[in-house]
Amino acid sequence: MSLIIKPIITEKYTAFADKFNRFGFIVDENANKIQIRKAVEAAYGVTVKEINTIRYAGKIKTRNTKQGFNKGLTGRCKKAIVTLAAGETIDFYSNI
Repeated sequence: MSLIIKPIITEKYTAFADKFNRFGFIVDENANKIQIRKAVEAAYGVTVKEINTIRYAGKIKTRNTKQGFNKGLTGRCKKAIVTLAAGETIDFYSNI
């Protein structure tokens, strides 16, 4: 089982990559920083300088419909922001 679920490719994270050499990933909720470091280095062949992790809790959402109130829960996830060593980069579009 891979710890890296998918990379985050948005305008915000693309700007982080260009300006600060930081890349975002959605990772397994039980993964720690050491495991994430090894997984990124093995998958992309880069040297990881620093890792920051963020846990997002699911939020309760309600809406009023003809049948009454519907309650639901948004998804929860864990994100990792990986800072690479100077001069290294990850190209997500290389195999397209």
